Amino acid sequence: MMLVVGVDAGGTASRAVVATTDGTIVGRGSAGPGNPTSVGGPAAAEAISTAIRTALGIHGPASVIAGVAGVAGVAVLSDPTVAATFDDAWAALGLTCPFTVTGDAVTAFAAGVSAPGGAVLIAGTGAVAARIENWHIQRTADGLGWLLGDEGSGHWLGLQAVRATARAWPATATTPPPGLATAVAAHAGAATCDDLVTWAVRQPPSAFAALAPLVCGCDDPLAVRLTTEAATRLLATLSDLGPPDGPVVLAGGLLTGATRIRAELLTALPDAATARDPAAAAAWLALRRTLELDAGSAADLHRRMLAQAPLSAGR
Repeated sequence: MMLVVGVDAGGTASRAVVATTDGTIVGRGSAGPGNPTSVGGPAAAEAISTAIRTALGIHGPASVIAGVAGVAGVAVLSDPTVAATFDDAWAALGLTCPFTVTGDAVTAFAAGVSAPGGAVLIAGTGAVAARIENWHIQRTADGLGWLLGDEGSGHWLGLQAVRATARAWPATATTPPPGLATAVAAHAGAATCDDLVTWAVRQPPSAFAALAPLVCGCDDPLAVRLTTEAATRLLATLSDLGPPDGPVVLAGGLLTGATRIRAELLTALPDAATARDPAAAAAWLALRRTLELDAGSAADLHRRMLAQAPLSAGR
């Protein structure tokens, strides 16, 4: 039995699927963050390897004829040392087949539509928009990381919530303002504003992204304002790509789950498609390239594979 591997590696988790050449998914695996920019090449390669190993299960690596990995922070692989780390990881798994590593925007786009080009807007841990042509990234907007950009992302949203809570919390008060601020303080275990400041400066960037579900689930005016601003910033990022040319796909946990941000974007982009599991889409890309399918056959296979996949998890 011949198999292909598909991987979706982001700032929160790495997910892998193994599929047969008829598009049947026979294995799934997951592990920790696989973004080499944020966690480093060795840690990312190890997480991706763990996800693939779990997905393979009883299937031998010799049966894998191709693989595609969509990786956030893929630009760092231009460093030969980091690229060699990934090559070593494939070898350690026993994979000798062609294995293509591409930007996660490509696999996220393919998780929504089978068309070769259009645009994808991703908002999970980070945020980026990309113009896709023939399943290659032609142009991007934002995706600059938590320090310089990722506006409207989970990290941005959580950080804004902590900042707003600190600014609204009088230094002499022993309790935060009600609503979102109270929820943020409870999450941080903060009894005073000073406690919140101390907590914040000790956290890694990922800790702020973990607050995004809390903000999206809160209905007080501050939370609504922040999610509305996040949607506005994400639409601005998409518009930075220029006039639409082809379908638009929404991807990442903030835009595939039932959030206010997704609802606002769908109001502005009513025809946008929603990405399903990008790991399954990566496996589809591996099959499409390996089997040299015509457009109709590729679309049929895409529908069959994506029908097996849940909505993509947050990144």
